[in-house]
Amino acid sequence: MADKKSPASGWPVVQGDFHTGDPQSCVAVVTMGSHLDEQAICNAGAAIAGSCKTENLGLEKIIANIISNPNIRFVLNCGTEVKGHLSGQSFMALHKDGISGGKIVGAQGAIPFIENLDDAAIKRFQEQIEMVDIMESEDMGAISAKIKELTARDPGAFGADPMIIEVKEAGGAEEEVGGEVRPLSGELALIHARMKIIEQMVTDIGYRDRFAAGVYAGKVEGVMIGLIVSFAILGFILLG
Repeated sequence: MADKKSPASGWPVVQGDFHTGDPQSCVAVVTMGSHLDEQAICNAGAAIAGSCKTENLGLEKIIANIISNPNIRFVLNCGTEVKGHLSGQSFMALHKDGISGGKIVGAQGAIPFIENLDDAAIKRFQEQIEMVDIMESEDMGAISAKIKELTARDPGAFGADPMIIEVKEAGGAEEEVGGEVRPLSGELALIHARMKIIEQMVTDIGYRDRFAAGVYAGKVEGVMIGLIVSFAILGFILLG
């Protein structure tokens, strides 16, 4: 039997729209935009199963719950892709190439910006997990069969202890409607993404302007010093 470890106390450490099964199972199932029978998926052998509508906060919550349980070694991605957000593609891109400048490298979603995961958490996720992709499949028989296949390959718990990270709810690609938090539509998410990009561009322009102003001030100061030195030398020559 594969070696197992105790997950973090109170696992899952981040609450969300999911069901849990045996915490010693090596498989987590993400149904992306589909609402499947998550309890049946857990009964089939998954440690945790739930959807993921957003490519930022949603992914962060999933990763937080995965790296806080070293027994999870596979993530099975299934269900339909989320229009606009493309959380499935973004999730796999994050595992493959990580982030750069806070953005998931290679992600095609509208707002693939990660705020709660540092480099250590992302590296831990990449090393602990093997991603398995049967995206667009909602067939419970196929999902259950894949879970059984993966549990038969159980390599045992990851070598490190549970890693706990805090996931802050503020921001992200979500909005509050009637007291309920819902993911933004693809169109609104795209607008938010473009606003973030414009904000970054404005910040970069500000840095460039400050640099240019510093260079210009340095040039003027250099010219003045040169003139003063020249006049001083000329004065010594004339007086001599």
